[in-house]
Amino acid sequence: MIKTFADIFQVPELRKKVPFTLLILAAYRLGAVIPLPGINAEAMRALFETQKNTLLGFLNIFSGGALGRFSIFSMGVMPYINSSIIMSLLQGAHVFPYLDRLSKEGELGRKKILQITRYLTLVLGIIQSFGLVYSLARLPTPGGIPIVNDLSVGFYMVSVLTLMAGTILIMWMGELITEQGVGNGISLIIFTGIIIGLPKGIQDLFRLLRIEEISIFGALFLVAVVLAFTAFTVMVETGQRKISVQYAKRMVGRQVMGGTSTFLPIKVDTSGVIAVIFAVSILSVPVTLAQFFPQSGMSQKFMSFWNRGSWLYEVIYGSLIVFFCYFYNSIQFNPQDLAENMKKWGGFIPGIRPGEATAQYIQTILERITLWGALFIVMIAILPDILRQKLNAPFFFGGTALLIAVGVALDTIGQIESHLIMRHYEGFMKKGRIKGRWFNVR
Repeated sequence: MIKTFADIFQVPELRKKVPFTLLILAAYRLGAVIPLPGINAEAMRALFETQKNTLLGFLNIFSGGALGRFSIFSMGVMPYINSSIIMSLLQGAHVFPYLDRLSKEGELGRKKILQITRYLTLVLGIIQSFGLVYSLARLPTPGGIPIVNDLSVGFYMVSVLTLMAGTILIMWMGELITEQGVGNGISLIIFTGIIIGLPKGIQDLFRLLRIEEISIFGALFLVAVVLAFTAFTVMVETGQRKISVQYAKRMVGRQVMGGTSTFLPIKVDTSGVIAVIFAVSILSVPVTLAQFFPQSGMSQKFMSFWNRGSWLYEVIYGSLIVFFCYFYNSIQFNPQDLAENMKKWGGFIPGIRPGEATAQYIQTILERITLWGALFIVMIAILPDILRQKLNAPFFFGGTALLIAVGVALDTIGQIESHLIMRHYEGFMKKGRIKGRWFNVR
């Protein structure tokens, strides 16, 4: 393994990409600890100590602790994710013909859609940043210590502008990593924010052991459960359903082409972490709206229901994950196009007629495999609540954080391994590459 990591710096592309990625992530972590001017850090720390098992605490983990410090990166990438969701829904629903035309114009159309997404990020960021500043500045803290001493118009203007600039900067950092680094930039930024809480989670576990709020057997059982779910998550994230495809022999000039047998891979969890990230961002919207009225009785009553562990939250959370899994797959896969391309090149699925029958067969398998993948993600997503209620576990362990960390890590390692294999080096595993596992789901 040590030799494999040493090989990374023997590949010219990786020798530039890996340090560049680490440098950008280090800059992101630096910005996450710089608080806004005029903030009482002690009051913020006391507030989030009482909110760590709520949705606000979860969003703090999602931001890598930036929200708990009220730092310049407190907004994170949520406005960008929300704008991406809106653009994806508009394209999938075919509401605006202009967006449909852009989606069919290749790279030029993709750049124009990305530009519109950035402008929408700016609008959403201004609204969300104002709601965040307005609410957190008025939330009651333990001991009644005010978070902001001077709630002037100037403070609001500077804070909103700073938070908005922080979001745009994070979005730019993510795009830089995607273009010039290794892995998906936005996903790696979220991954960094989550994984940075691992030492704190381990520290909390030892603290609970020391004050005897959890027994040694409970701690060992918790660790065993986390390791088992991590292994299971890796297995499902790399799982594939392979559909056998046979290509008939045909004459091209004087050469005989085709006659080969291959397969069409469909991942069990095609959406990866996208469905979870989209669901979390949607769930944060009502919280943003409620933040405008922190002292309202209706707002406080709503927040008591709209919290992790409540049946309403968990049902909506699970439903959104299932919806986004199917929605993402409907965008990524078009069974009709796959069937037409296979027929065009002389390919067919053994036992299935080419054309419409092949499209229906692929669609049926895709729907079934998506259902199992979505149910798996839902099960993993609610794991922290079960552990917290039954074992008094630290909130960091398991669930959404685990799913995002495993998914992003596998994707990044897979990209690095592709560069190593291309340069005739070994991958991270001596016995083979990091690849999909075959699930024969019918």
